[in-house]
Amino acid sequence: MTLPPISIVMPVLNEAQDIEATLTHLAPLRQRGVEVVVVDGGSHDDTVARATPLADLVVHAPCGRARQMNAGAAIAQGKLLLFLHADTSLPPDADGLIQQALTSGLWGRFDVRILGRHPMLKVIAVLMNWRSRLTGIATGDQALFMRREAFERVNGFPDQPLMEDIELSRRLRSLAAPICLAQSATTSGRRWESRGLWRTIILMWWLRWRYWRGDSAQQLAKAYR
Repeated sequence: MTLPPISIVMPVLNEAQDIEATLTHLAPLRQRGVEVVVVDGGSHDDTVARATPLADLVVHAPCGRARQMNAGAAIAQGKLLLFLHADTSLPPDADGLIQQALTSGLWGRFDVRILGRHPMLKVIAVLMNWRSRLTGIATGDQALFMRREAFERVNGFPDQPLMEDIELSRRLRSLAAPICLAQSATTSGRRWESRGLWRTIILMWWLRWRYWRGDSAQQLAKAYR
């Protein structure tokens, strides 16, 4: 049995509206041998039914992005792992870019481009990419990828309800600097537009500052909600 070169792990929860389009976008990668593992956290809509014919595996796990991604990684077969949000799409040649990057590196991420009506979303994306290059910290919107051995060395995502991507980046950064690909993963601006753009920007910076100061992820999750 030939193992997939890359496994994409996608945590989902009530994503019926967009999941078919997201997974259809990954079809060319699957045709080239990439494995797609969808991990449902207890959706109450048709997410699972719509995802099943368009993924290699659809499994269930306790709700929580970190727990779902760890569960998906545990059953994924690829030696290279990519963690993808359900509202994010990859560049068409993502598989080749990742394999090339990880021939010399342990982990990395893509630049991000944010789709939406507000012109400030382009500025936010530029700042996110700049901040990531400066700090060596990546967010889930940037489609984190890594060698399985690196993921296992840091014990996967921490079991926390928020900032799991920030914490994983910190741990991976202790092993090696990230490979920062200039090609863009494209993510939805719905979070910013639905909550209010400036309100969301201020909230996220405030939460990151509190996390840096040592507040627990559980405290921050309450504030986020």
